[in-house]
Amino acid sequence: MSRPVQTISPETAMADAASLCDQEAIGSVVVIEDTRPIGIVTSADFVKVLGNISNPGSHAVAEFMSSPVTTIQSEATLGEAVDTMYDNDISRLVVIEDESLVGLISTDDIAETVPQILHRSELTSTSGKHRYRVRPGTAYEHDEWTYESMASSDRNISVGDRVEFGKAITEQDVRSFAALSGDTNRLHLDEEYASGTRFGQRIVHGTLVSSLISAALARLPGVTIYVSQDLSFLAPVDIGESVTAVCEIVKEVGRNKYLVTTDVVDSSGTRVIEGQAVVLIDAPPEEASIEIEAIS
Repeated sequence: MSRPVQTISPETAMADAASLCDQEAIGSVVVIEDTRPIGIVTSADFVKVLGNISNPGSHAVAEFMSSPVTTIQSEATLGEAVDTMYDNDISRLVVIEDESLVGLISTDDIAETVPQILHRSELTSTSGKHRYRVRPGTAYEHDEWTYESMASSDRNISVGDRVEFGKAITEQDVRSFAALSGDTNRLHLDEEYASGTRFGQRIVHGTLVSSLISAALARLPGVTIYVSQDLSFLAPVDIGESVTAVCEIVKEVGRNKYLVTTDVVDSSGTRVIEGQAVVLIDAPPEEASIEIEAIS
């Protein structure tokens, strides 16, 4: 978030507002009354005025500012900020506490901090999509695992396809992971020790939680191969908690290569991991069989 924010009054001349943006090397300025933001003027507004208004410099910003201004509370998450930008088709958000201006956040700010969340988009329509329970390349399944694929095809990958995999992470899972990985951090294994940490109790290894992403990707049609993975760990997961990995194809970046958002949410819907991956998805071996159950 950028702070302090350059501000002007609604009576300020467009010429003065443009001069301020030039001097400060900024792309926008917030219009306020008292401490309350009522609008925003951007470089795009200046270009529009220059192209359509005679003697544009003498006009007040109140005539051309975007108003009402789209705002977000300072305690909101970056994910919520990105969702708000997408919903309103804007690249800047005014940040407030109560109704007072405290900062400005842009897509550039987010790209520098957590670039993967800019690739997120929700499936707003299920038109042409079908939900499948797909077992393309897994050796076995357990009844207590949940999985679902939302795709336009049960055999081909398309942008917008989404797959989910969920399970409860048990005490045995945590202890087995510690033994297999060598990560025997007492935060995960010793209740008395963990009670003195910021979490107040034992929590699941973050990399164990993120392993559900790989499990979800394994349930896409074809042979999925990791190329890269970026993750941000947002919240702890309690032992015994049910979590779900949600992966969505957002872009084709090359032959059989795709950019995928890779999130994990807990049973309340809280996002505990955000990430993005690049994967290769090859056709399965010819002898491989695929069991498909269409559910809608």
